[in-house]
Amino acid sequence: MSMNAAPISKSSGWLEQLKRFLALSRTPHGLLDMATPAFAVLLYLGGFPPVRVVIIGLMTAFAGYTAVYALNDIVDFRTDMAKGGERALTAESYLDSLMVRHPMALGLLTYREGILWAVGWSLVALVGAYLLNPMCVVIFLLGAALETIYCLLWHVSPWRSVVSGFVKNSGPVAAVLAVDPHPSLFYMIILFLGLFFWEIGGQNIPADWSDIELDRQFKAKTIPVQLGADRAAFLALAALSISMLLISFLFMLNFPEWKWTACVLALAAGIYLLLIPVVKLSMTRDREQAMALFNRASYFPLALLCLTLVVMVLGVMF
Repeated sequence: MSMNAAPISKSSGWLEQLKRFLALSRTPHGLLDMATPAFAVLLYLGGFPPVRVVIIGLMTAFAGYTAVYALNDIVDFRTDMAKGGERALTAESYLDSLMVRHPMALGLLTYREGILWAVGWSLVALVGAYLLNPMCVVIFLLGAALETIYCLLWHVSPWRSVVSGFVKNSGPVAAVLAVDPHPSLFYMIILFLGLFFWEIGGQNIPADWSDIELDRQFKAKTIPVQLGADRAAFLALAALSISMLLISFLFMLNFPEWKWTACVLALAAGIYLLLIPVVKLSMTRDREQAMALFNRASYFPLALLCLTLVVMVLGVMF
């Protein structure tokens, strides 16, 4: 294990055990992901939904992301074990390594404990989804199924990245359906595509790039391994450029009175969080730059949520 990586505690106190479960669900990343359905709903409505929807929605989003991230490690358990222990399972300067990566593979949690944790939060998510809109139950189940397929395609095809784009969209799509059973199809398509390309270029490709050496050893079919550094970097740049433009257009469309302000703010967030780091990756082809892109791009939904709130406040004040 890297000398700079966080030490792995073997103690069995309840707080340490809780940290392991939260690490299984990559909770720091999951909390950032919760900004995605929040911004999607606020941008769509131009305001806040009823308090009941907010409370149930937050509970459901947390439960859903917690369950699906845990499911990823459950499905990948044998693969993570095969990768060879602490050295292979930790990475410096990587958002998903703020807590221990893959605690089940490191023997910090049993497989049974992981299953129970994922099932428990899945039940919470299903109840919350049903209370919001029964269609949200279907979306959650489809998201979980697609996450399983995504993991199983690791040895099969780089097209699994497309599956990850659908998984990442399950939260915001369900959130909009929770406040409007018949939302604008145009809004949903632009939102879906914007987040789809953000996931491909800002999450999937750089995450796989950070594990590229191990993936080569295990003959994994990821985009960086299959297409090579040059094509993977170009694909990430193209995907994030499209994402940035689509999301900026969505802000312009949904805030007509402040369309240029909203558009410029969204573009600025995209340039700082997406474009600059992906250009650096394209120039250097460096693993550290891939992790930097992943980390910075992970804050893009939170930035969009903050920008949505800012423009909403401007609309109220002026």
